[in-house]
Amino acid sequence: MKRFVNAAMYPTSVLSVLVFLASCGGGGNPTSSNPGSASNATGLEFNEEGGFQVNDFSGQPEGPNLVFIEGGRTVMGTFEEDVTHAHDNVERTVTVASFYMDETEVSNINWLEYEFYIKQDSDEYFWRNNLPDTTVWTRDLAFNDPYVDHYYRYPGFRYFPVVGVNWRQAVNYCKWRTSVVNLKLAEDAGLLDPLASGDAEFAGAEATAIGNASQRIPLESGVVLPDYRLPTEAEWEYAAQALIGTQWLDENQTHRRLYPWDGHALRNPYGKSMGYFLANFKRGRGDYAGIAGKLNDGAMIPTYVYDYPPNDFGLYNMAGNVNEWVQDVYRPLTFQDVADMNPVRRDGKLDPRDTYDAGWTFIGNEDFYTEEDWVETSGLQGSYNVDTPPVKRMRVYKGGSWADVAYWMSPGTRRALFEDSATATIGFRCAMIRAGTNY
Repeated sequence: MKRFVNAAMYPTSVLSVLVFLASCGGGGNPTSSNPGSASNATGLEFNEEGGFQVNDFSGQPEGPNLVFIEGGRTVMGTFEEDVTHAHDNVERTVTVASFYMDETEVSNINWLEYEFYIKQDSDEYFWRNNLPDTTVWTRDLAFNDPYVDHYYRYPGFRYFPVVGVNWRQAVNYCKWRTSVVNLKLAEDAGLLDPLASGDAEFAGAEATAIGNASQRIPLESGVVLPDYRLPTEAEWEYAAQALIGTQWLDENQTHRRLYPWDGHALRNPYGKSMGYFLANFKRGRGDYAGIAGKLNDGAMIPTYVYDYPPNDFGLYNMAGNVNEWVQDVYRPLTFQDVADMNPVRRDGKLDPRDTYDAGWTFIGNEDFYTEEDWVETSGLQGSYNVDTPPVKRMRVYKGGSWADVAYWMSPGTRRALFEDSATATIGFRCAMIRAGTNY
């Protein structure tokens, strides 16, 4: 039997709720991508003039060069023999939420682009402070002069991993990349049209706008990305293991991995590439590549970021080529202190500064944080960079490099260096959270 509603019996607001409930009944439950036309809490219409605005959303946009890493449970820690007897990465079970990671290391051409834009709008101190240190190639008793002069800027090295970048510079790059990518996404979505808006300053100086990347597009728009950042140590290790390739039936893994590929061997056991090394590393004392006519790993220094087969997540060079900075502060007892869900070691947590002499070095007065104190204490003129505090911390780096023996290519091994230090063996790649999901 049909029942009819007499409009005179109900106030307008109640009628709105009834209409909303009737529309929900036929369209299913509201979702993030299909929230309906009105609120399921108040019944008020969305997107009315002067009312609550709900933008279209079809999922997190795909960021350039990013690969999706599905999260899950894993065993973190050293699966290799602990030859250093550090006992600083003991095995333990953790869960890592889904995230994104660059499929390759950040390359020279990426950093040259960054240098170009920050030079447009930053003071000379900031620009110079974010240049790679090409002198990391210098050796008193080695003729590395060609790399000092050419590795960063010569076109032939464009897609080789950038080196000579310290941890702080890598963090600055991540922040800049976030702003620039979101600026582009917002403009493509029509949310930022400098010509149409009449913003002559922006329209006439696009390079400057990209250089300072100061405009923030609201996350509520649904067209921008979360922040690019350095991966946590747990994320990096999880992504390097790529155990998704060892899945068997329901939640079973056939084996763990010593390297980002199957087996304990360093050479490819299959097909036309059989016998060739699977990563760029130092094979032994004085042996970086093999002999002429049959250069096996094919690289005496860092190599093309797409060289060697990717792992099962689609990530290149998660072992060898260059070590990679991660977000975590280094502490030997991190494995027993951090949470078992998305573990990370942050600055100054559980650590009185005087308990880890190897991890902290004070420069002058550790309490200065104003621009005046910065100039007075450090003697440096120019912009005070709040991302360059006076306290130096040791940061973890992972993965092994072209100059390391195979031991360091096992994902569970870890080393650390002061965050303002740079070498010819350390680069980085960016990561990003997977927003709006429960896994």
